[in-house]
Amino acid sequence: MRVRNKPWADGYIKDNQKYIVTDPENWIGKWSQRFEKEQPIHIEIGTGKGQFIVEMAKKHPEVNFLGIEIQKTVIAIALKKVVEADLPNLQLVHTDGAGVDTFFGKHEIDTVYLNFSDPWPKKRHAKRRLTSPTFLDSYKTILKEDAPVVFKTDNRGLFEYSVITFNNYGMYFDLLSLDLHNSEYMEDNVETEYEHKFSSKGPIYKIVAYFNKKED
Repeated sequence: MRVRNKPWADGYIKDNQKYIVTDPENWIGKWSQRFEKEQPIHIEIGTGKGQFIVEMAKKHPEVNFLGIEIQKTVIAIALKKVVEADLPNLQLVHTDGAGVDTFFGKHEIDTVYLNFSDPWPKKRHAKRRLTSPTFLDSYKTILKEDAPVVFKTDNRGLFEYSVITFNNYGMYFDLLSLDLHNSEYMEDNVETEYEHKFSSKGPIYKIVAYFNKKED
């Protein structure tokens, strides 16, 4: 997602530090202090304009949510939604999601969401995909042992690549949908802006996978 720079973004972020973190390395192991209650923490890597993370926070007050986004203008747009919602269980993080194990403690996180990530279709860019083994190493470090990675995409190539990398990594699949919007799992689905706009053009794929076998 590329959007034109907005001259107001810097000032808006600076004026709303209550809702956004710009120094994540200083919060490692202390993220619960950003919220009113100590609750499970779910993170979305690549939160975009914020629709998913805001709606999830509204729907699940029993969970604390962190939306991570590197693009300043994009996260400033998301920040407007967060400020308006003013939810005690929602924060944004302005940083690169590639280094989550450098600003989250070991087993500090309860769920990782990857929604419509850049597919990086060229083979030479495979290491940049958010479901590549290097990224999976990071997720495994920060996630609790019984915590999932939840992945959605409309890109068939990225979906197939992710199924393979998850499987080769030894992960366990709890859900694997080839057409989420026409499945029984759609009832609990929370859409992103992108998903809402483009789901009519083709199927949405979803994976829920664990690093350790889920207990029944």
